[in-house]
Amino acid sequence: MKLHYYRDTDSLYIELSPNLSSDSQEVADGLVVDFDSAGNVVGIDIDRASEKLDLQSVETVALPLE
Repeated sequence: MKLHYYRDTDSLYIELSPNLSSDSQEVADGLVVDFDSAGNVVGIDIDRASEKLDLQSVETVALPLE
């Protein structure tokens, strides 16, 4: 997973998969989910991210992989 913040558009993109997006759906105001050709979620775009999230502190937690 990768986080991409675009200051010029104030959007945060959460990349969940390297697969290309073939469809997008706005699921709430300013929240767009991208899907690949198989219907899997590949990313989430958050518009006006600095108004909705505290971008000053980003924490990561290592999850155990089985």
